Amino acid sequence: MESLVKYVQDEFVDRKDLPEFSAGDTITVYYEIKEGQKTRTQFFRGVVIQKRGTGSSQTFTIRKMSGTVGVERIFPINLPAIQKIEINKKGSVRRARIFYFRGLTGKKARIKEAIRK
Repeated sequence: MESLVKYVQDEFVDRKDLPEFSAGDTITVYYEIKEGQKTRTQFFRGVVIQKRGTGSSQTFTIRKMSGTVGVERIFPINLPAIQKIEINKKGSVRRARIFYFRGLTGKKARIKEAIRK
């Protein structure tokens, strides 16, 4: 049964060429919003908390601070409304899911930038 699901996903789901990113990276997601007859592009910039799932059902969670309130948003990787993803900073973290980041505020909520080779 799982092989049938994987076959259908590989054959019929459109794949987008998105950059490789992981937990700890700061990214900007540009996505389209429809309001009545009009469409506009909005962006969401924050730190990737986690990536979960495989194949076309993969999702990723981004967290940003809006004033003093933390805002998280979950995006499916194959969301048709996503126009592009930009990687602003590559972060250096030791875990794949950085849920401890939710409890940090101020200067403690900074992530070291990864050394690029």
